[in-house]
Amino acid sequence: MKKLVLATTNEGKIREMKMLLQDLPLEILTLKEFPGFEGVEEDGEDFFTNALKKAEKVARFTSLPAVADDSGLVVEALGGEPGVKSARFAGEGATDEENMEKLLKIMEPIPEEKRKAHFVCVIVYFRPTGEYESFIGKWEGFITYQKRGTGGFGYDPVFYVPSLSRTAAELAPEEKNKYSHRGQALRGLKDFLRRHLDA
Repeated sequence: MKKLVLATTNEGKIREMKMLLQDLPLEILTLKEFPGFEGVEEDGEDFFTNALKKAEKVARFTSLPAVADDSGLVVEALGGEPGVKSARFAGEGATDEENMEKLLKIMEPIPEEKRKAHFVCVIVYFRPTGEYESFIGKWEGFITYQKRGTGGFGYDPVFYVPSLSRTAAELAPEEKNKYSHRGQALRGLKDFLRRHLDA
């Protein structure tokens, strides 16, 4: 069975990626199986640059195909912030709670109609030979005034999806994967892998 390494240590991302790729004939590994990997500094100016950097470094280190995801929340009223800094919006090593609290505080005075936001996910599949493919997903919504729901991770409790009348954190995992930015990008990756696993 062919192997694939998920180039992330984020348990929430690992859960979602494994769930969506589970029916492929692949052995899915994580960085836990490769002690000694030093990590990647995510200093790119966009999601694609960061995802490519992570996927390439992990593929070279493990000599196996690697999949990296870089994703974040883009808030229109904040000029696109937190964007690529979503995971460290409240500072290096910030928790999901701290990031959400900072976002809600900044957005307190912003009226409902100007609280538009979207999640972006870019996934890069990188082979040790140097070839790569990228896939993108985008999920539209609004920022709430307070947290709602206990599911998901990251900014899910403050990301309201009008078409579902719920926040991302109020969705069951299967439902979230059906609509989310990461689910969209992963389905693109999955279709690609299905066609190329024998190659």
